Parts: sequence; C-alpha cells; structure tokens
Amino acid sequence: MNAAAPIETTVATRNLRGWVTVISDLVKARLTLMVVLTTWMGFSLGSSQAPDWATCFHAIVGTSLLAAGASALNQWWERDLDARMRRTASRPLPAGILTPLTVLAFGVVVSILGLLWLVFSVNLLTAFLGALTLAIYVFVYTPLKQITELNTWVGAIPGALPPLMGWTAATGELGAGGWSLFAILFFWQLPHFMAIAWLYREEYSQAGFRMLSGRDPEGRRSASSAIRNSIALIFVSIVPFLQGISGRIYLSVALVFGGLFLIQAIRFALLLNAMSARRLFFASIFYLPILLAALVMDRTKEESSKSSLLRGSSTISVPRPGAFVSYQPLRLPGDGA
Repeated sequence: MNAAAPIETTVATRNLRGWVTVISDLVKARLTLMVVLTTWMGFSLGSSQAPDWATCFHAIVGTSLLAAGASALNQWWERDLDARMRRTASRPLPAGILTPLTVLAFGVVVSILGLLWLVFSVNLLTAFLGALTLAIYVFVYTPLKQITELNTWVGAIPGALPPLMGWTAATGELGAGGWSLFAILFFWQLPHFMAIAWLYREEYSQAGFRMLSGRDPEGRRSASSAIRNSIALIFVSIVPFLQGISGRIYLSVALVFGGLFLIQAIRFALLLNAMSARRLFFASIFYLPILLAALVMDRTKEESSKSSLLRGSSTISVPRPGAFVSYQPLRLPGDGA
C-alpha cells in the first residue's frame, strides 16, 4: 500500500500538469501574458507618481479574462481549420481533448466575467475598449481570416488595445500618450506576423486561411510589408519621447533596436528564405520587451507636464461607475473552468 502511494501521486501530478497544459493552450497563455504586460505598462505610464495599484490589479484581471475568453472563442470558431494545420492540430479542440460546447461555454462565461470585472472594478471607458477588443477579435478578425488577406491589419487592432486599456484604467480618459502606445503595438505586430505567415504559408493556404503569404510564395510582398511597417514602427516609437513620457535613454533604445529590427526585415527581403524569416521573427520577440522595458524605466519624472504632453489638448473622459451607479452584490455566471 505504501508503494502504491507514490505511484498514485505521480499519476495525479501528471494529470494536473496535463490539464494545466490544456488550459494554457486554450487561453493562449503566451498571448495572454503579453496582454498582462502591456496593460500594466499602459497603466504605469498613465499613472501619477502614486499609482492606484488596486485599480491596476483589477484592470489586469479584467483584461486577462477578456483575452482568455476571446482566445477560447477564436479556437471554437476555427476548430475545423486548426485540425488541418500541423502547428495547431494539437490544440484542445482538434485534438479531441475538449468538446466544442465546453469551449464555447468557457469562452462566453470568461468573456462576460472580464467585462463585468472592468465595469464594476475599473471604469466604463476601459470596459468599452475591452468589449471593442473582444468584438473585433472574435466577430471581425476571425471570420475575415477566411475572406481577405486584410485580416492581418484588422487583427492588429485588438492586439494593440491592451496598453490603451491600461492607460484609460489609470487616467479615465483617452489621451495622446495612450494612443502612442497603441500605435507601437499595432505596427510591431505586422512584421512579426509577416514572418510567421510566410514560414507557414503552405499550412495556412491548405487550411483555408487567406494570408498575404498565400499569394506570395517568393516572399517579396511579405518582406516589403515587413520593411514598411518596421519603418513606421521606428517613427511611432519616438513619439513617447516627443510627448515627454520617456527620456533620452528610451529614445536611444528605440532608435538603435528599431534600426536592428529594420535590418532584419531588409535581410528577409534580400534573402527570401526561411532562415531570414525566422531571424525577423526572433528579432520581433526580442525587440518588444526591450523597448517596453526602456519605456517604463526611463519614464520622465516631470509629472506637472503630463497634462499637456501626455494627454493632449483633447481627451475623452468617463467617470468611474461609482459616481452614478449604486453598487449591488454581484452574482457572476458560472466559473467557466
């Protein structure tokens, strides 16, 4: 009996690890982690010298729940297409680990929970942006992937909204500083995804996804797009310095690493092979955390200039729900697990 106990413990541990992996795949854990980091960044940069960390926590939780729900709904929608691609065939639905109804219920419940969390714990503007992110990702971007190659540009919109949501959670308004963070994330995604889409162009085409790379077997159009958007990224990345959000150290990092990123895009255009596409992909992976770290660490201390430099001359403000809504005990639907 004592000998059997360790065996049972090992089996239970393996089962637990298995389900952690399943949930991680369902919510696209790495994508959700990026949402957490960019939301925190937006909140940090939009805050005064004494940030409201409780509100920051609620903003991260609500945004993460929305990201998890959107990922599940996306996989429910594309379950048949995912089964045709080697890189997605092991996801919970095509692998037969979870049923479509389970994933649909999980996605709906977690998405609603995230929206309610933002409404009652953050503010209505952030909740609205969250609803917009969910709607574009699930109901516009996802079906467009089978219709037009423009889906890549549409999909970059919800991918760029989390830092703006962090900004509105901290400030209660849409300001120029928040939009500059949105622009950085938007243009970063395009060369990043061009590299991925070209590497997996045959799988995407066989599955029925309409990507630019599907009509670009040599990679010339994909590489050209990567170069254009890498150049645009350099320009938008210096905007936080011009707005007074960060200082000269950040500016140097933005220019140097933006230039290195652009070099990899140019290298892809010149060589047009899998190795150069992979290097562009890995360059994008290294570039973003370095840029964001520099942006946060070199933020300016001149809080008195924030009103004129960060938020711009025209902003849209939304009061917290508590200003006009009576709080009642909140009963949330299901746990979505």
